[in-house]
Amino acid sequence: MKKKNNYKIGFTTLGCSKNQVDSEFLAGKMKSLGVDVSHDIIEGETDAVVINTCGFINDAKEESINTILGFLEAKKEGRISKVFAMGCLTERYRAELTNEFDDIDGIFGVKDQDELLKVIKEEIKDDKPICGERLLTTPPHYAFLKISEGCDRSCSFCAIPLIRGGNISVPIEDLVEEARSLAARGVKELILIAQDLTYYGLDLYNERKLGALVKELEKVDGIEWIRLHYTFPSQFPVDVLEEMSKSEKICNYIDIPLQHINSRILKSMRRGIDREGTIELVKKFRQYLPDAAIRTTMIVGYPGETEEEFQELIDFIKEYRFDRLGVFTYSEEENTPAFELEDDVPEEVKNDRMERLMDIQQEISLQLNNEKVGKIFKVLIDREEGDFFVGRTEFDSPEVDNEVLIEKDDSLKIGEFATIKINNAEFFDLFGEKC
Repeated sequence: MKKKNNYKIGFTTLGCSKNQVDSEFLAGKMKSLGVDVSHDIIEGETDAVVINTCGFINDAKEESINTILGFLEAKKEGRISKVFAMGCLTERYRAELTNEFDDIDGIFGVKDQDELLKVIKEEIKDDKPICGERLLTTPPHYAFLKISEGCDRSCSFCAIPLIRGGNISVPIEDLVEEARSLAARGVKELILIAQDLTYYGLDLYNERKLGALVKELEKVDGIEWIRLHYTFPSQFPVDVLEEMSKSEKICNYIDIPLQHINSRILKSMRRGIDREGTIELVKKFRQYLPDAAIRTTMIVGYPGETEEEFQELIDFIKEYRFDRLGVFTYSEEENTPAFELEDDVPEEVKNDRMERLMDIQQEISLQLNNEKVGKIFKVLIDREEGDFFVGRTEFDSPEVDNEVLIEKDDSLKIGEFATIKINNAEFFDLFGEKC
């Protein structure tokens, strides 16, 4: 056995930013034990691999399985000594995975981090108390802030409540303390995440408290942008819109998965809102925040979706012109209410509908981007790439949205804000120069 300070643990994280935060906290605790922890894996040098799996849809499950298989093959060939798996896939299919992978060294669910830490402590023969600062995977100028765990919704197609359990909010004072700690480390942008951001606080305070939370986070010195991800359309708290409309820190950005517009499908999906309510909500967003970018997702090929219902979705997207749009094809999930429905839309039809929506959105995105040409924006510089610095406006979240490519200028610095004039646009990118 290697000495603990030579023992190297590598993390690979699949799925959403909520998984990413889980890995960051766990990696920080492992690092406190004195081992070498990294979010990069170098075969031949890394002793143990921790795979944080995703089990949200079929493609994610396949990716997780293939990743496990790949590292088990590396173990068989002697390039890695230990392979551990954790996260959503292992929480849901632990028994099946245990039977399938008899050469894996440990399988842990989403709430079993302490059990995995015990195994690592045994590996390095260490009784040191576990503490440790979160080991960020993001660039040092932005970080995700997970404000709650689990979900109390009952959407027919979603297995997350089965995996993660009910909603558990983190107290406001704890989140403010974490935000201060992140700001002290140089974080300028906080990206608030949860399975359902707008549900925040109901379990702790008997009322929705997202508005109150962001008011407190706005007071944290050093934080300049606060971005809201994963809001939910049903019973959207108006006080959040009011706070956003007057705030200098909350980004003009709304991330809200509408999933469809047809009332029959929304009812079957158990979304708690119909066509009229959805349209009223979008209009409310644009009333309070006329300049805000709205990001949404849609599901096509839901059981029973007719061509007429899909056309209704097309017409809705054309009329309301969302700034960002993601499209998923419906994926059956065991033990969810929709699993009892006949998955009667052929895969080729699902894929065709997805492509048709994305073609429409591509043109909408280009039109909206062209409207920005000649305008000046505050841009956060994320990285240097080739002949450009790459950054984002407040209307764009990292990794999923538009980027601004800026002609190189010696005065630009990664992690700092700059005033940029947009001089050209493409489907999903803007081009600019420092003013």
